[in-house]
Amino acid sequence: MTLQPIMDGLVNGAIIGLGAIGVTLTYAILRFANFAHGELLSWGAYLALTLSGALGALLPGLGTSLGPFSFGWSVPIAMVGSILLTAALTLAVDWLLFGRLRRSGAVTIILVMASFGAALALRNLLEFAYTSSPKYFSNALQISREILPGLRATPDQLLVVALGVVLVVLVHLLLTRTAAGRSMRAVSEDPQLSALVGIDTRAVIRMVWVLGAALAAVAGIMSGVVVQIRPTMGHDLLLPLFAAAILGGIGSVPGAMLAGLIVGLAEALTVQVIGAEWRAAVSFVILVAVLLLRPQGIFGKVSA
Repeated sequence: MTLQPIMDGLVNGAIIGLGAIGVTLTYAILRFANFAHGELLSWGAYLALTLSGALGALLPGLGTSLGPFSFGWSVPIAMVGSILLTAALTLAVDWLLFGRLRRSGAVTIILVMASFGAALALRNLLEFAYTSSPKYFSNALQISREILPGLRATPDQLLVVALGVVLVVLVHLLLTRTAAGRSMRAVSEDPQLSALVGIDTRAVIRMVWVLGAALAAVAGIMSGVVVQIRPTMGHDLLLPLFAAAILGGIGSVPGAMLAGLIVGLAEALTVQVIGAEWRAAVSFVILVAVLLLRPQGIFGKVSA
Protein backbone atom coordinates (compact mmCIF):
# COMPACT_ATOMS: atom_id res chain seq x y z
CA MET A 1 0.00 0.00 0.00
CA THR A 2 1.37 3.44 -0.94
CA LEU A 3 1.07 6.67 1.01
CA GLN A 4 -0.72 8.44 -1.84
CA PRO A 5 -4.24 8.01 -0.35
CA ILE A 6 -3.08 10.20 2.54
CA MET A 7 -2.62 13.21 0.28
CA ASP A 8 -5.90 12.53 -1.51
CA GLY A 9 -7.62 12.26 1.88
CA LEU A 10 -6.10 15.50 3.15
CA VAL A 11 -7.23 17.42 0.08
CA ASN A 12 -10.76 16.04 0.21
CA GLY A 13 -10.80 16.44 4.00
CA ALA A 14 -9.88 20.13 3.79
CA ILE A 15 -12.82 20.71 1.44
CA ILE A 16 -15.19 18.72 3.66
CA GLY A 17 -13.94 20.50 6.78
CA LEU A 18 -14.58 23.99 5.40
CA GLY A 19 -18.07 23.01 4.31
CA ALA A 20 -18.77 21.35 7.66
CA ILE A 21 -17.99 24.57 9.54
CA GLY A 22 -21.05 26.19 7.98
CA VAL A 23 -23.19 23.17 8.85
CA THR A 24 -22.06 23.12 12.49
CA LEU A 25 -22.46 26.89 12.99
CA THR A 26 -25.92 26.91 11.40
CA TYR A 27 -27.06 24.08 13.64
CA ALA A 28 -25.54 25.67 16.75
CA ILE A 29 -27.16 29.07 16.16
CA LEU A 30 -30.40 28.31 14.29
CA ARG A 31 -31.06 24.86 15.80
CA PHE A 32 -31.82 23.04 12.56
CA ALA A 33 -29.95 20.92 10.02
CA ASN A 34 -29.71 22.91 6.79
CA PHE A 35 -29.70 20.40 3.94
CA ALA A 36 -29.37 23.22 1.43
CA HIS A 37 -25.88 24.04 2.64
CA GLY A 38 -24.24 21.65 0.18
CA GLU A 39 -25.72 23.60 -2.72
CA LEU A 40 -23.78 26.67 -1.60
CA LEU A 41 -20.57 24.84 -2.53
CA SER A 42 -21.94 24.31 -6.04
CA TRP A 43 -23.14 27.88 -6.38
CA GLY A 44 -19.84 29.26 -5.12
CA ALA A 45 -17.92 27.22 -7.68
CA TYR A 46 -20.18 28.16 -10.61
CA LEU A 47 -20.27 31.84 -9.69
CA ALA A 48 -16.47 31.88 -9.51
CA LEU A 49 -16.28 30.08 -12.86
CA THR A 50 -18.57 32.67 -14.47
CA LEU A 51 -16.66 35.62 -13.00
CA SER A 52 -13.31 34.08 -13.89
CA GLY A 53 -14.40 33.55 -17.48
CA ALA A 54 -15.65 37.14 -17.72
CA LEU A 55 -12.40 38.50 -16.29
CA GLY A 56 -10.36 36.34 -18.64
CA ALA A 57 -12.33 37.63 -21.62
CA LEU A 58 -12.00 41.27 -20.59
CA LEU A 59 -8.37 41.07 -19.42
CA PRO A 60 -6.67 38.09 -21.11
CA GLY A 61 -3.52 38.57 -19.04
CA LEU A 62 -5.40 37.48 -15.90
CA GLY A 63 -5.95 34.04 -17.39
CA THR A 64 -2.29 33.09 -17.64
CA SER A 65 -1.04 30.58 -15.08
CA LEU A 66 -0.22 31.97 -11.66
CA GLY A 67 3.19 30.55 -10.74
CA PRO A 68 3.10 26.76 -10.41
CA PHE A 69 -0.70 26.61 -10.24
CA SER A 70 -3.06 25.58 -13.01
CA PHE A 71 -5.06 28.83 -12.90
CA GLY A 72 -4.38 32.53 -13.30
CA TRP A 73 -5.17 35.66 -11.30
CA SER A 74 -8.74 35.57 -12.59
CA VAL A 75 -9.61 32.71 -10.19
CA PRO A 76 -8.48 34.36 -6.90
CA ILE A 77 -10.21 37.60 -7.95
CA ALA A 78 -13.33 35.68 -8.94
CA MET A 79 -13.23 33.89 -5.57
CA VAL A 80 -13.74 37.22 -3.79
CA GLY A 81 -16.72 38.03 -6.00
CA SER A 82 -18.11 34.53 -5.56
CA ILE A 83 -17.92 34.82 -1.77
CA LEU A 84 -19.91 38.06 -1.87
CA LEU A 85 -22.51 36.71 -4.30
CA THR A 86 -22.91 33.40 -2.45
CA ALA A 87 -23.39 35.29 0.81
CA ALA A 88 -26.01 37.49 -0.87
CA LEU A 89 -27.76 34.38 -2.21
CA THR A 90 -27.81 32.84 1.26
CA LEU A 91 -29.24 35.98 2.84
CA ALA A 92 -31.88 36.10 0.12
CA VAL A 93 -32.91 32.48 0.80
CA ASP A 94 -33.10 33.24 4.52
CA TRP A 95 -35.21 36.35 3.87
CA LEU A 96 -37.55 34.54 1.50
CA LEU A 97 -37.82 31.22 3.33
CA PHE A 98 -36.14 30.47 6.64
CA GLY A 99 -36.65 33.90 8.20
CA ARG A 100 -40.38 33.85 7.48
CA LEU A 101 -40.66 30.37 9.00
CA ARG A 102 -38.76 31.43 12.14
CA ARG A 103 -40.99 34.46 12.61
CA SER A 104 -44.10 32.32 12.21
CA GLY A 105 -42.86 29.99 14.97
CA ALA A 106 -42.34 26.98 12.71
CA VAL A 107 -41.03 23.88 14.47
CA THR A 108 -37.62 22.45 13.60
CA ILE A 109 -38.90 19.72 11.29
CA ILE A 110 -40.58 22.35 9.10
CA LEU A 111 -37.28 24.22 8.72
CA VAL A 112 -35.52 20.96 7.85
CA MET A 113 -38.10 20.07 5.20
CA ALA A 114 -37.92 23.60 3.84
CA SER A 115 -34.15 23.22 3.49
CA PHE A 116 -34.73 20.07 1.40
CA GLY A 117 -36.97 22.08 -0.91
CA ALA A 118 -34.46 24.92 -1.12
CA ALA A 119 -31.70 22.43 -1.98
CA LEU A 120 -33.74 20.95 -4.82
CA ALA A 121 -34.60 24.39 -6.20
CA LEU A 122 -31.01 25.66 -6.05
CA ARG A 123 -29.59 22.48 -7.61
CA ASN A 124 -32.07 22.40 -10.47
CA LEU A 125 -31.61 26.09 -11.14
CA LEU A 126 -27.88 25.49 -11.52
CA GLU A 127 -28.43 22.57 -13.86
CA PHE A 128 -30.86 24.63 -15.92
CA ALA A 129 -28.39 27.51 -16.22
CA TYR A 130 -25.17 25.54 -16.77
CA THR A 131 -26.36 22.06 -17.89
CA SER A 132 -25.15 18.86 -16.22
CA SER A 133 -21.86 18.72 -18.13
CA PRO A 134 -18.78 19.06 -15.89
CA LYS A 135 -16.85 22.31 -16.07
CA TYR A 136 -13.23 23.18 -15.24
CA PHE A 137 -11.39 26.31 -14.15
CA SER A 138 -8.45 25.29 -16.32
CA ASN A 139 -7.52 22.60 -18.81
CA ALA A 140 -3.84 22.81 -17.87
CA LEU A 141 -2.24 19.58 -16.73
CA GLN A 142 -0.13 19.52 -13.57
CA ILE A 143 2.66 17.09 -12.81
CA SER A 144 2.61 15.88 -9.22
CA ARG A 145 5.81 16.25 -7.26
CA GLU A 146 7.21 13.85 -4.70
CA ILE A 147 6.96 15.25 -1.17
CA LEU A 148 7.89 12.08 0.70
CA PRO A 149 8.72 8.61 -0.56
CA GLY A 150 5.45 7.26 -1.97
CA LEU A 151 3.63 10.58 -1.47
CA ARG A 152 3.09 12.96 -4.38
CA ALA A 153 1.01 16.11 -4.75
CA THR A 154 0.34 18.84 -7.29
CA PRO A 155 0.76 22.54 -6.39
CA ASP A 156 -3.04 22.92 -6.54
CA GLN A 157 -3.51 20.15 -3.97
CA LEU A 158 -0.95 21.66 -1.61
CA LEU A 159 -2.67 25.03 -1.95
CA VAL A 160 -6.03 23.51 -1.03
CA VAL A 161 -4.66 21.96 2.17
CA ALA A 162 -2.77 25.13 3.15
CA LEU A 163 -5.77 27.38 2.46
CA GLY A 164 -8.03 25.11 4.51
CA VAL A 165 -5.69 25.29 7.52
CA VAL A 166 -5.33 29.07 7.28
CA LEU A 167 -9.08 29.64 7.01
CA VAL A 168 -9.98 27.42 9.95
CA VAL A 169 -7.43 29.25 12.12
CA LEU A 170 -8.87 32.63 11.06
CA VAL A 171 -12.44 31.51 11.77
CA HIS A 172 -11.40 30.12 15.16
CA LEU A 173 -9.77 33.45 16.03
CA LEU A 174 -12.88 35.29 14.84
CA LEU A 175 -15.10 33.24 17.15
CA THR A 176 -12.81 33.39 20.19
CA ARG A 177 -11.11 36.81 19.99
CA THR A 178 -13.71 39.23 18.61
CA ALA A 179 -16.94 40.75 19.89
CA ALA A 180 -18.83 39.29 16.93
CA GLY A 181 -17.54 35.83 17.76
CA ARG A 182 -18.48 36.17 21.41
CA SER A 183 -21.98 37.23 20.38
CA MET A 184 -22.29 34.18 18.15
CA ARG A 185 -21.18 31.87 20.95
CA ALA A 186 -23.58 33.52 23.38
CA VAL A 187 -26.52 33.07 21.00
CA SER A 188 -25.59 29.43 20.47
CA GLU A 189 -25.70 28.87 24.24
CA ASP A 190 -28.96 30.73 24.98
CA PRO A 191 -30.71 32.85 22.33
CA GLN A 192 -33.36 34.25 24.70
CA LEU A 193 -30.88 35.33 27.36
CA SER A 194 -28.59 36.81 24.70
CA ALA A 195 -31.44 38.98 23.43
CA LEU A 196 -32.22 40.14 26.97
CA VAL A 197 -28.64 41.36 27.52
CA GLY A 198 -28.72 43.42 24.34
CA ILE A 199 -27.23 41.11 21.68
CA ASP A 200 -28.83 41.64 18.27
CA THR A 201 -29.74 38.04 17.46
CA ARG A 202 -30.86 38.92 13.94
CA ALA A 203 -27.44 40.40 13.20
CA VAL A 204 -25.81 37.27 14.62
CA ILE A 205 -27.96 35.08 12.36
CA ARG A 206 -26.92 37.14 9.34
CA MET A 207 -23.26 36.78 10.34
CA VAL A 208 -23.65 33.00 10.59
CA TRP A 209 -25.24 32.80 7.15
CA VAL A 210 -22.53 34.98 5.59
CA LEU A 211 -19.67 33.13 7.27
CA GLY A 212 -21.05 29.71 6.35
CA ALA A 213 -21.71 30.80 2.76
CA ALA A 214 -18.22 32.27 2.39
CA LEU A 215 -16.54 29.08 3.57
CA ALA A 216 -18.84 26.97 1.40
CA ALA A 217 -17.98 29.08 -1.65
CA VAL A 218 -14.24 28.64 -0.99
CA ALA A 219 -14.71 24.89 -0.50
CA GLY A 220 -16.64 24.61 -3.77
CA ILE A 221 -13.99 26.57 -5.66
CA MET A 222 -11.22 24.44 -4.15
CA SER A 223 -13.07 21.30 -5.22
CA GLY A 224 -13.50 22.73 -8.71
CA VAL A 225 -9.80 23.51 -8.96
CA VAL A 226 -8.58 20.03 -8.01
CA VAL A 227 -11.45 17.96 -9.46
CA GLN A 228 -14.29 19.46 -11.52
CA ILE A 229 -17.46 21.51 -11.19
CA ARG A 230 -20.87 19.82 -11.43
CA PRO A 231 -24.37 20.89 -10.34
CA THR A 232 -24.50 17.87 -8.00
CA MET A 233 -21.08 18.39 -6.38
CA GLY A 234 -22.59 19.94 -3.24
CA HIS A 235 -25.23 17.25 -2.98
CA ASP A 236 -22.56 14.55 -3.27
CA LEU A 237 -20.64 16.14 -0.38
CA LEU A 238 -23.68 16.63 1.86
CA LEU A 239 -23.38 13.38 3.84
CA PRO A 240 -19.62 13.86 4.47
CA LEU A 241 -20.35 17.44 5.60
CA PHE A 242 -22.87 16.30 8.18
CA ALA A 243 -20.68 13.40 9.28
CA ALA A 244 -17.79 15.81 9.88
CA ALA A 245 -19.99 18.37 11.66
CA ILE A 246 -21.35 15.76 14.08
CA LEU A 247 -18.03 13.97 14.56
CA GLY A 248 -16.27 17.25 15.35
CA GLY A 249 -18.93 18.38 17.81
CA ILE A 250 -21.72 20.82 17.03
CA GLY A 251 -20.43 24.38 17.26
CA SER A 252 -16.71 23.48 17.20
CA VAL A 253 -14.80 24.98 14.27
CA PRO A 254 -11.51 23.11 14.92
CA GLY A 255 -13.57 19.97 15.48
CA ALA A 256 -15.30 20.35 12.11
CA MET A 257 -11.98 20.71 10.28
CA LEU A 258 -10.33 17.83 12.15
CA ALA A 259 -13.36 15.63 11.55
CA GLY A 260 -13.38 16.66 7.88
CA LEU A 261 -9.79 15.45 7.57
CA ILE A 262 -10.73 12.19 9.32
CA VAL A 263 -13.65 11.63 6.95
CA GLY A 264 -11.52 12.49 3.93
CA LEU A 265 -8.74 10.13 4.97
CA ALA A 266 -11.24 7.37 5.76
CA GLU A 267 -12.78 7.70 2.28
CA ALA A 268 -9.38 7.68 0.56
CA LEU A 269 -8.19 4.63 2.48
CA THR A 270 -11.44 2.81 1.80
CA VAL A 271 -11.01 3.40 -1.93
CA GLN A 272 -7.45 2.08 -1.69
CA VAL A 273 -8.22 -1.01 0.42
CA ILE A 274 -11.77 -2.04 -0.53
CA GLY A 275 -12.78 -0.20 -3.68
CA ALA A 276 -14.29 3.04 -4.95
CA GLU A 277 -17.83 1.65 -4.85
CA TRP A 278 -17.73 1.73 -1.03
CA ARG A 279 -16.63 5.33 -0.74
CA ALA A 280 -20.13 6.72 -0.31
CA ALA A 281 -20.78 4.36 2.62
CA VAL A 282 -17.85 5.61 4.71
CA SER A 283 -19.51 8.85 5.83
CA PHE A 284 -22.70 7.01 6.71
CA VAL A 285 -20.81 4.48 8.83
CA ILE A 286 -18.92 7.26 10.62
CA LEU A 287 -22.15 9.19 11.21
CA VAL A 288 -23.95 6.19 12.70
CA ALA A 289 -20.95 5.21 14.83
CA VAL A 290 -20.64 8.71 16.30
CA LEU A 291 -24.35 8.96 17.07
CA LEU A 292 -24.23 5.61 18.85
CA LEU A 293 -20.89 5.87 20.67
CA ARG A 294 -20.20 9.59 21.20
CA PRO A 295 -23.16 11.78 20.16
CA GLN A 296 -21.45 14.97 21.40
CA GLY A 297 -18.55 14.45 18.96
CA ILE A 298 -14.85 15.02 19.53
CA PHE A 299 -15.00 18.55 20.97
CA GLY A 300 -18.72 18.77 21.77
CA LYS A 301 -20.17 19.09 25.24
CA VAL A 302 -22.25 16.41 26.87
CA SER A 303 -25.87 17.52 27.10
CA ALA A 304 -27.17 18.00 30.59
